[in-house]
Parts: sequence; C-alpha cells; structure tokens
Amino acid sequence: MARQNGISIEDMLELDVMKSCKLIAGFRGTRNTISRVNIMADPDILEWTTEGEFLLTTAYSFKKDTIESQKELIRECASKKLAGLGIKVSPYLEYLSQEVLDLANDLSFPIIDIHYSIPLSDIMMVTFREIFNKQASLLERIEKVHEKLMGAMLEGNGLKDLVEIVKENIKNPVVLHLNFSNETIKSLDGSNIQDSQELIKEVKEFYEPNNTRSKLKKLIEDKVIINGKYVKRMIMPIVLREHIYGHLFAWSTDMPLGGFDLAIIESASTTIALSILQELSVKEVEIRYRSEFFEDLISIDSKRKKKALDRARFFNLKLEDFYAIEVMSFKHKNEDNENELIVDYIQDFINPMVHTIEELMNYLNLKGIVSTKVNGIQILLSFKIKDCIEDKIKEFNQKIIESIKNKSDKLEVKIGIGRIYKNLENVDKSFQDAVRTVRIGKIITSKEVVSFNELGIFKILSEDILKDELEDFYNSTLRPLVDYDRKKSTELVKTLDIYFKNNGNLTRISEQLFTHYNTVLYRINRITEITEMDLEDPNHRLNLEIALKIKELLDK
Repeated sequence: MARQNGISIEDMLELDVMKSCKLIAGFRGTRNTISRVNIMADPDILEWTTEGEFLLTTAYSFKKDTIESQKELIRECASKKLAGLGIKVSPYLEYLSQEVLDLANDLSFPIIDIHYSIPLSDIMMVTFREIFNKQASLLERIEKVHEKLMGAMLEGNGLKDLVEIVKENIKNPVVLHLNFSNETIKSLDGSNIQDSQELIKEVKEFYEPNNTRSKLKKLIEDKVIINGKYVKRMIMPIVLREHIYGHLFAWSTDMPLGGFDLAIIESASTTIALSILQELSVKEVEIRYRSEFFEDLISIDSKRKKKALDRARFFNLKLEDFYAIEVMSFKHKNEDNENELIVDYIQDFINPMVHTIEELMNYLNLKGIVSTKVNGIQILLSFKIKDCIEDKIKEFNQKIIESIKNKSDKLEVKIGIGRIYKNLENVDKSFQDAVRTVRIGKIITSKEVVSFNELGIFKILSEDILKDELEDFYNSTLRPLVDYDRKKSTELVKTLDIYFKNNGNLTRISEQLFTHYNTVLYRINRITEITEMDLEDPNHRLNLEIALKIKELLDK
C-alpha cells in the first residue's frame, strides 16, 4: 500500500465513533494506511481519488447495481490502491453478496460495514482529526531525528554514528555502502547470524556489474527473500554533484517499513551526502596541495624546485633518502579518452583511487605522497635503504592492480616505474623515466606494470632528442619494406619480425607462419632485394632489428 503518513484501518476501527462498525472483508489489508477520507455519492468520484484514500458510502447505489457492477467497483478501488471502503449496508440491503466479499478478501481490500445510526460526516471528521494528529506527531519525530542526524554530523561524528541513528529509529537493520571508498558500514544488532549474512550478500549482489539498478538516482523499493521470508527492502542512493557515492539499505526483517521510516532514510541520505561532501572537500584540498608540491619538485625551474625541497619536511620526506616515481595512466576500454563523459568517468574514479592507494601505502608501511593529473596518478615513494626496494614496489603495484580491477571493469591502467635515485633533488629524473616508461610500455607490451629497466634498447630509442634521427634511420632501412607490404598486401615485415624472434631458423619460421619452407625462403630473398640489406651480414641484421623497434616506437 501507499507510504502516506496517516492511520491504519486497524487504528480507524479503534476510534470511538466506529465502535458499532464491523470489518466484513479484506482482513489482510487492515494495515493499509488511510491518508485521507472522502464520501462517495456517485461512483464517478473514483476518477478523482488518490492512493491511500478511504471512501465512505451507502448501499443505496448497490441496491440498484448488479453483482457484477458491485464487483467491478471493488476491483477499481483496489487497483487505485485505495485504503478501503466503508459502506452503510443497512437499511438499504440485508447484507452484501458473498461474491463481493470473496473478491474483497482475494484482493485484501478492506470493507467496513458502517452502522446505519452513524453520520458519515462524523466518521470523516474524527478520522481526519486522528490523521492530522498522527501526521503532526510523525513530523515532530522526524524533525527530532533530523536534528539528531545533523548534530552528529556537525560534531564530527563518523558515518557509523549516522547509520546507528537510522537503525535506532526505524527499528530494522541498516547498511551503508560507499562506492568511493568501497567501505560497508553495518548496523545489524538484533539480527540473527543467518539474517545478517543474507543481508550482506544482498548488498554485494546489488553492485554486481549486470545489476543496472545500482546506477539509478532514485529510491528503490522491492521485496526480497531473507531466509525463506519475503521482506520489504528500501535502497536510497547517496547522490552528490549528480554522482552516486553509495546507497543506504534497510530491510523490514523486524518491523514494517512505512512513511515514517522512508522520511528518516531520506533525511539520513541527505546528511550522509553532506558528510561525504565535507570529507571529499578536505581530501581535494589535500590532493591539490600535494599535486602543487609534486609539480614544483619535478620542475626544471630551480626556484620552484628549491621551494619544494624546503617544504619536503611537511610531507615527512627526507632529502637524503632513496626515491622512485610511478606514473599511472588510465584509459577507458571501449571509448575515446577525449569523450567528455569518459573524462568525467575517469576523473570520478581517480580521486577515490588516491584514497585507496594511500591506504595500501599505510598497510605496506611505505612512505611517500600521491598526487593527480589529468587521466592519471603520480606516486612518489621514499625508502631509507636501497635493499629490497624492487620487491616492495612489485608487491605494492600488484595490490593496486587488484584494487582497480575490483572497483571497475571498464578501465585499463598502465603503470610506469622510474629508476631509483638517491636524494630528493633527483626525483625529476625518476619522473622522466616513469613518463617515458608509460608511453613506451603502451606500445611494446601488454603488461600493466612496466619498469624503466625493462625497456631494454627502448631506453635509448625513446630519448626525445633522437626523434628526427630515428625517423631518418627508419626511412632508410625498413620503410621500403613497409611500403611494399601496403602496396602488394604481402607480409614481409611480419616475416622479418618472426625471423629475428626465431634467430633465423627457417624451419621454425615456416611452422610459426603456417607457410611452406620454400615460401619463407622466397620472402627472405625479397626482403634482401627490397631493403638492399644482407641478413647474413651482422651489421645489416642489427640495423633491420633496430628499425623494427623504431617502427613500434613511432607507431608506423
């Protein structure tokens, strides 16, 4: 039934004015909420009725109607979710047809036989007064709960306290899940262990990738089975800046959930959103401050760099320690990173990810700072001694990758790790290494984490000052072969690449290409003719192999 605040059919029957009245059908609907009362002089009034309304009438019109017309009236009232129907059966009829009563019972639609001596206006007036008093009382209670929630937030109490306040007032289990920190705050006291496990399972299932309802920015009300019983569930999204930051869950395992409970949950969701906004604002300032420090630290401007070194103590960074920088670059799997919606999605993912990375650093006892840049994150790691640094960094990045995969299946990440340098003033070198590693790593490997030392010859080839030289070298060695392939639709470049990977073993090359030995031999001869380089000559072989690497680097 409707969530309107009011009184139930049971409450109405307890009123003094209703003492001579009797519930004759729809017994399962006695908890229906009456939000207002109306008198039905004509069935046409149904067009203007609203959910939760209770209708009063006489059996005068029933006397004229057929049984089928009476049943149609009951069906229409039930379909409009009216609270119930009060009928003065006497003196117009001896009784209502059993067919009508059976239908009302089937529909759980309450019908009350009003005693002929009671004016309908008296029932209406007394019921309205009771509804008003109930609503006034509810509003007062809601106001007190709202004040309690706001007071808890302003006093700096945690979200756990806000969840406890909701639980204590709706007398049902409550769970708050936060997307941005992947934190679940539970208030399940009083629930048995089986119920608690089922409720937590419900929350996890709600966030499964195939459940699109977790993206809705509106209240979700439904029924779920908890340990064999159907219970009502309310899920209120925590919406902030047009983004969903989490959900507040409540289940009617102990008490029914009604309009009062919804008002409490709505108030709590607003208060929680304000609390999250407060926390995010502080974090955004901290991230911005760290990012400015980081930019000064890696700057080629000596004044900016000196300013950063002077401020290093505020970040617990010691000048003489060992340092390495990591650069993380994010890309959406299915869309162009220039798309405005994708940019927003990545940015919304990055800020919470900073919080997760900081938690991992604390967990692994790593020191440093985390800052952000467009579509990426920069991490400065500090070590007192050089021993085992690579192992610590490897473990750290494994956990980062696991966390990213748990939080989103839509993003690809590439992490570039710069070399380790002693003294904080040298971190700009590690940063340049990390940037080059990310850029080259995207081209030469599918690995998510790449260190500068893994680049091999690309450490030299990726130097910016060599770009023109590399272009010239590529054009004079491999380009004629690339142009020939494009023009003739052949695979000579691919054959050459596999030639080097198999150390010139023609048998293995033919097996890998699923091509006859003689065909491979023919291709090798064509490669020699087109490039004018002899693969038997070690210098020529080296030039062509480097040219293949340059092709990857230049993305030709």
